[in-house]
Amino acid sequence: MELVELIQTLNAAHGPSGDEGDIRSVLTKLIRPYVDEVRTDTLGNLIAHKAGSGPKLMFSAHMDSIGFIATHIEKGGFIRVGSLGGISPREMLYTPVRFKNGVRGIIVPEEKGNFEKLGLNECYVDIGAKDQVEAREMVQVGDTIVYDTPSFTNGRKVISPYLDNRISCAVLLLVMAQIKESPNDLYIVFSSQEEVGLRGVKTAAWEIAPDFGVVVDVTDVDDTPGSEKCGTAQLGHGAAIKVMDSSVICHPCVVKKMDELAKANNIPVQKDIMRNGGTDAGAIHTTRLGAWTGGISIPCRYIHTPTEMADLEDAENCVALAVAFAQSELDHMIEN
Repeated sequence: MELVELIQTLNAAHGPSGDEGDIRSVLTKLIRPYVDEVRTDTLGNLIAHKAGSGPKLMFSAHMDSIGFIATHIEKGGFIRVGSLGGISPREMLYTPVRFKNGVRGIIVPEEKGNFEKLGLNECYVDIGAKDQVEAREMVQVGDTIVYDTPSFTNGRKVISPYLDNRISCAVLLLVMAQIKESPNDLYIVFSSQEEVGLRGVKTAAWEIAPDFGVVVDVTDVDDTPGSEKCGTAQLGHGAAIKVMDSSVICHPCVVKKMDELAKANNIPVQKDIMRNGGTDAGAIHTTRLGAWTGGISIPCRYIHTPTEMADLEDAENCVALAVAFAQSELDHMIEN
C-alpha cells in the first residue's frame, strides 16, 4: 500500500485508548508478511519480531488514539461522555463522532455552556435518539467513541484525524516492508494506551528488554502563527530527530548516529525538541537497567484536534531514516 492508503485504512479502524482491538487486528494482518512472529501481550500491545543476531532494537509507535467513553444516557436520549486522553472541549465542538458499533452523532455544547471555560461535563453527544429508551437501543454506557472526520490530501499534505499516531504506524509498516535482513534483532511494537500515560509500552519494553529503543511519533510544530513556543520542527523540512520532550532526553549517541545516517544517505532532517507532551520513549529509556533511546518524529499541526495535518514527504523521510538505523551496525555503540 501507498502511505496515504495505509493512513486511510488505519483510520477506518476503531482504536481509542484501552479499546484497540480493531486497529490491532488490522495492523496484525499488515505486518505479518514482513516478520517472523506476531503476538499480543496482556495490555494489548502488538509485538512483531524479525530475528537477527545483533543487539535488540525496538521500534515503537502507539496505535491508540484519543477518544471518548459514554458515561450517562439522559432521559432525552443525549449521551454524556468522558475523555480518553488529552482533549480540549473547545476543539471538538460540532464534530461528527462514531461509536464502535457504527452509530454516529455529533458533539454539542450545552446552551448555557461558557465557551471560554468549557468543560467536557458541559457537552454531550447527540445521536438523534427521541428518548432514553431509543438511545439505549443504539449505544450503551461504556461504549467508546472516536472522531469521524474524513482523511484527504492537499498536494503533499495530508489532513486527517488521528495522524497521532496512525501515520507513525504506517511509517513502521513501510519500514518493515523494505527490510529483508537486518544485523539487529528487530522488535516492532504497536503500543496500547499511550494517550493515557504510556501504559502499554512499559510492559512491552520490560518483556523485550531492548538495547536500543526508537520511538516513531508525531511532534508539535514551530511553523504556524504563534506556535514558536510549541516545538522546533516544521512541515516539509524532513524527518525530525528527537532530542528531548517532557518525558525523555534522548541518548546523545543515538542522536549523533541518526545525524550521521541522515547525512550519509542524503535524508533531509531537522531537530525535534517538544516543549510539552511526551512519547513512548519516556517509558522505554528507563526500563530495567535502561535502553539507548531516541526518536524519529513526524511534524504535525493541530495535534489532538479532529483535523491534524502532516507532510507526506516528511513521513517518507522518516521511513528512510528508520530503515537506515535498523540496518546499521549498532554493536560498537554499546561496546564503546
